[in-house]
Amino acid sequence: MADDVDEFARLFTRFLERMQAAGGSRPEREGLRERLRGHLGLDPEQVPVVATSYPSYDLPNVQRAIEAWFDSFEVIGLAGSNRSHHSLGELLELAEYDRFWIGAVDYQRLQIDVDEDMDCVAFGFYLGVRGEDRYVALLRAANPQYGRSSVDLEILVGSKEAGDRFLGALPELIREYNVFRGKVVSFEGHEFGHGVGPFRLHPRPGLTRADVVLPDGVLERIEREVVGIAEHRETLLAAGQHLRRGVLLYGPPGTGKTHTIRYVLSQLPAFTVVLLAGTSIHFIAQACALARMLQPALVVLEDCDLVAEARDFSLGAENPLLFQVLNEMDGLAQDADVAFLLTTNRADLLEPALMQRPGRVDMAVEVPLPDADGRARLLHLYGPGLDLSPELVAEVVEQTAGTTASFMKELVRRTVLLAAESAEPPAANHLRAAAAELLSSQDTLTRRLLGATNTEPPEPGAGPSEAGPGGPGPGIAPPAAGSGAVPRRGPLPAVYKGTIG
Repeated sequence: MADDVDEFARLFTRFLERMQAAGGSRPEREGLRERLRGHLGLDPEQVPVVATSYPSYDLPNVQRAIEAWFDSFEVIGLAGSNRSHHSLGELLELAEYDRFWIGAVDYQRLQIDVDEDMDCVAFGFYLGVRGEDRYVALLRAANPQYGRSSVDLEILVGSKEAGDRFLGALPELIREYNVFRGKVVSFEGHEFGHGVGPFRLHPRPGLTRADVVLPDGVLERIEREVVGIAEHRETLLAAGQHLRRGVLLYGPPGTGKTHTIRYVLSQLPAFTVVLLAGTSIHFIAQACALARMLQPALVVLEDCDLVAEARDFSLGAENPLLFQVLNEMDGLAQDADVAFLLTTNRADLLEPALMQRPGRVDMAVEVPLPDADGRARLLHLYGPGLDLSPELVAEVVEQTAGTTASFMKELVRRTVLLAAESAEPPAANHLRAAAAELLSSQDTLTRRLLGATNTEPPEPGAGPSEAGPGGPGPGIAPPAAGSGAVPRRGPLPAVYKGTIG
C-alpha cells in the first residue's frame, strides 16, 4: 500500500514539473488588427468605417450579394467575450489590448425554401478582393434578444469611391440573388417583441379549378382581376392602365375564401407570395417592400376585419391599423405588378374604411354559402372514395341546407372515421350517421364553429327550399335594416331516421 502511494506521488510530481516548465505559455494567437492590416495593406484604424443595415430576414440575401460582388474572398471569425456587442471601430480599438483575436466564424442556419436550409454568417469578417480594391466587411445577423433587430454590415476599404461602388451595387445584387423570389412566405412577430421574427416559407398549393366549388361566375371574376392582369401586363401598360389591384373576398366563415386563395396561388407559380394574417398584418410595410422588390407578387391579407378597429402602436395615432394597410396599398407605383387579396367575415366593419380610402380595392366578391348544387359537388370533392348514389346525395344535400364548405368537409371526414371504427368500408349508413350526429343538438356549437347559419337542432317535418346560389329561401328571416346581422335560416329538415345501413 505504501509503495502505491509513493508511485502516485512520484508521477504527480513529474506532472507538476512539466506544467511548470511550460511556464503557463499559450499557443500563438493571431491578432485581429494584424490580420486586417495584412489584408488591406494599411492600418485599419486609418480607414473610415461605413455601416448600413437590412431587414432581419434578408441575411441570406445580403450574404449572397456580398459573395457575388467579390472576385475572391475569405471569411474569418473572432474570438473573445462580448465581441458581438461592439462596433467594428470598437473591436479594432479593444483588439490592441489583446481582447480579441482570430477565431471561428459564427453561423446561423436559416430556411431558404420549404425543404432547404442555408448556413448564414451570423458574425464574421469577409476579406474580399474586387479588381485592385481590397475590402473588409463585417456581417452580423439580427439578434432581437439583445435589441438588434436588423442585419448589420460594416465595411473597411482603402478609398471612398470603392466603398460607394460596393454599397451602391448591393441593393441590385440582393434583388438579383434573392432566395425568396417566387416563394410563398409569411411574416411572424418575434417573441422578444423587436421587429420581424421567424420568416417562414410554405409549399405552394397545387389546386385545380375542379377543386374549387363556387357559384357560376365567381371564380372567373377573381381570375380575371388577379391572373388576367398578370397575363396582359404589357397591353395594359401600353394603354396607360395601372397593374396594382386589390380584391376583397367576403362572406360567412367556412365558405371557401382561403381555399379560393390557395387556388389563385396555384395559378401564379412565378409570383412571390407574402401571407399576412391576424396580428402579422402589422408587418404590412415590410410585406409591401418585399413585394415591390420581387414582383410580380401577391400580398394576401386574411381576416382584415380583425384590424378594422385595432389601433396602431404609434404614440398618439388615432387611425385604425386598417388605414395603414390601405395607405401601403396606395403607395405602390402604378406599374407595380402587385396584387392584394383580402378576406373578411365582416364586410360591414371594412366598408367604412374602404369608403374613406377609395381606389385601394378594385373589386369585392362575395363567397356565399353553397347552394344545393354546391353542396352536392362538395360531397364528391371531399369524398372521392365514397360510393354515393344520386338518391343519397340528394338526401344529404336537403338535410344540410344553410351549412358551409367546412361543414361538408367535416361531414365526409366523420363518415370515414365512423367506417374505420366499425372496420368497414365507408357506406351509406356511415354518411347518414355522421349527418345525424353533426345536425344533432349535441353538435350545436360544432355547427357554429363550422360556419353554419342555422345552429338550431333539426325539427321533424321541416323541409326548406332554396332560391339558388346565395339566395334566401323559405324559412330565412331577413336581417333588420342596418343591423349587420347574418340572415338566419329556419329549422333544418329532419335527419334521416330510418334503419341504418
